Order: sequence, then structure tokens, then C-alpha cells
Amino acid sequence: QVQLVESGGGLVQAGGSLRLSCAGSGRTFSNCFMGWFRQAPGKVREFVAAISRTGGNTVYADSVKGRFTISRDNAKNTVYLQMNSLKPEDTAVYYCAADSRPPWIVKITTTPDEYDFWGQGTQVTVSS
Repeated sequence: QVQLVESGGGLVQAGGSLRLSCAGSGRTFSNCFMGWFRQAPGKVREFVAAISRTGGNTVYADSVKGRFTISRDNAKNTVYLQMNSLKPEDTAVYYCAADSRPPWIVKITTTPDEYDFWGQGTQVTVSS
């Protein structure tokens, strides 16, 4: 079991920055791929970024590539999402998620259904 709690959301002007944090509990955190997803009102949940178990590999949605950076600190059981050059279309509830598939699975997935633990979400609002 992994419990996840996001923080760091808020209201920011376009062009600004925010850093989201996701604190995990449970001894299996470092064995999980970690991902960030977001959901805007009336839209489906979409992939934002994901990171491998050791942090050596990352994947980004095209819409955030070059602006967002995902990282993790396994000693602190925490994953981060640094968001720069924010745009109004980045407004959404942001969720972190853990993929606890077996260790022989080495490819990062962008599919929400592959993630089995989710946080409660944190609101990010970007004003124009």
C-alpha cells in the first residue's frame, strides 16, 4: 500500500511558476513508478509526466515538455513537479499516482489505469 498526499497548488498568473509535491508513505514507494496527471472541468484525466523508480528516466506530455520537470527523492518518499511558464490551459486538479507493477516491468507507462495508488489532488489555477 502507498498513501499519497499532494501539496503546492494554488493561484498563479500566466508565466509564473509553482512546485507541486507528493509525499508518499509506505515502504514500497521507491519500488514504484510515479506519475502526475491532471483533470480540468469537463475533461478526462490526462497524463502530465512520469518518472522511473530511480529517477533516471522521465516522460512528459507534449503539452508540458520544456516547461515542467518531474523529480523524486526516494529518501524523503517524495515526488515533485516543477511547473514553469504556466499557461491558463494548465488550470486543473493535479494528481500524483504510483504504479507498483513488478520490478521486471521497466517501461514507464502514461496510462492512468496502470497506476494503482492516487492522491486526493491539488488545484492549480493559472490566470491570464
